[in-house]
Amino acid sequence: MPDPVSLARVRDLLTEEAARRTLPREAGLAHQHAEQFARLTSAATDKLIEELRTLPFVDAVLAVKIADCMPEYPEEIRLLFSKERVALDEEQVTRLLEIVAHHR
Repeated sequence: MPDPVSLARVRDLLTEEAARRTLPREAGLAHQHAEQFARLTSAATDKLIEELRTLPFVDAVLAVKIADCMPEYPEEIRLLFSKERVALDEEQVTRLLEIVAHHR
């Protein structure tokens, strides 16, 4: 499976491509979405993902989801982990929220 790509990285890639040529309609819509919802720079997102990956219960896909959503509340963290086989305790949820808050 290929590595997941953050929304900030998608924004950068589509911005570079838009500078070279006119984007097809779908790519243009994806670019607008990325511009509107990517909350951090690509470099800041990469740092956040790297820090999240140091936690044993966060895989690459979850790290990208967390970086894209930038959750503020425990319920948001639990929602992101709802389909995973990991049951987070309060300490883990708090740690994730602290990491995200540090990168805001």
